[in-house]
Amino acid sequence: MMTIDPALLDNTADIPPRPLAADLVAARSDVLAIAIDLLAIPEEALTRPWSWIGGGEEEVRYGAYRAAEVFERAEADARIALGNDLAAGGAAAAIIAPATAARWDLEGLLLPLPDGLLDADPGGDQWPLRRVLGHVINAQRFYCWGTAWWQAHPYDVSDPNLPTALPTSLRETLPDEETEEGAGTWNEVLARLDFVLDSSMERLAGMPGDRLSYGGRWSGFAVDLGFRLGRWSSHIREHTIQVEKTLAMLGRLPTEPDRLVRHVLAAYGRAESVVFGSAADGTDAATIIRKAAEEARAAVASARAAAG
Repeated sequence: MMTIDPALLDNTADIPPRPLAADLVAARSDVLAIAIDLLAIPEEALTRPWSWIGGGEEEVRYGAYRAAEVFERAEADARIALGNDLAAGGAAAAIIAPATAARWDLEGLLLPLPDGLLDADPGGDQWPLRRVLGHVINAQRFYCWGTAWWQAHPYDVSDPNLPTALPTSLRETLPDEETEEGAGTWNEVLARLDFVLDSSMERLAGMPGDRLSYGGRWSGFAVDLGFRLGRWSSHIREHTIQVEKTLAMLGRLPTEPDRLVRHVLAAYGRAESVVFGSAADGTDAATIIRKAAEEARAAVASARAAAG
């Protein structure tokens, strides 16, 4: 069982935690079941007829598009349900939220891949996928540790006394990105990514808005903490592109079911981002996301059955 890092807990003791909403935990279970069902459908079966809701017939592939439509509608409905409370989660949560959309797009790209590709050498001195994912996890962990430390040690961005770097002792306790962060099967690596991102959100989404202007460092540059939170999403997107390039170097072309999985998971991620970090547990908005996942799962399960 993974536990939240002491380096994070120790510097966020005065921030009310925001654990992942129970509705999102349930929704994610359905989303992963959707991916399993879609990947079990042979590509040649996507054109078989599927009687969706009785009347006419559609192709099996529409099951995936229907699931994505459900999530896109849920995204809109959740925003409407929040109404004037959309910003109630605070500025930190709003800046963090796109990171979960980025995460689900990356996982939609990765989930169809066999474990054997983790260590395949793409050549050209490029990283294997295991190293890429280990780095993404490690960087997310350190973004979080660092932001927690900076917000607990307030400085102005322009303060000449702004430390030039985080304490060495902090970096010394960071897991190794190759041998620890990227260890295990695809499922184990992705579970680690989920935990690190979710725990980052849990401890920092409730950070008071005035602390976003506190000073910190990124790549040696003086930046505010709002910038550091915004890097979560950007960094995941950056390495999603790297994964795409690596797969091209390995000659791995996605099948249509592979592409459909990514499409559905990306749509879910955008819906989840509406309530990610917003203390929305038990609210109508979070319930909308959960019910959408149930509906989407049923649609894809039906399509899979029609595929034979």
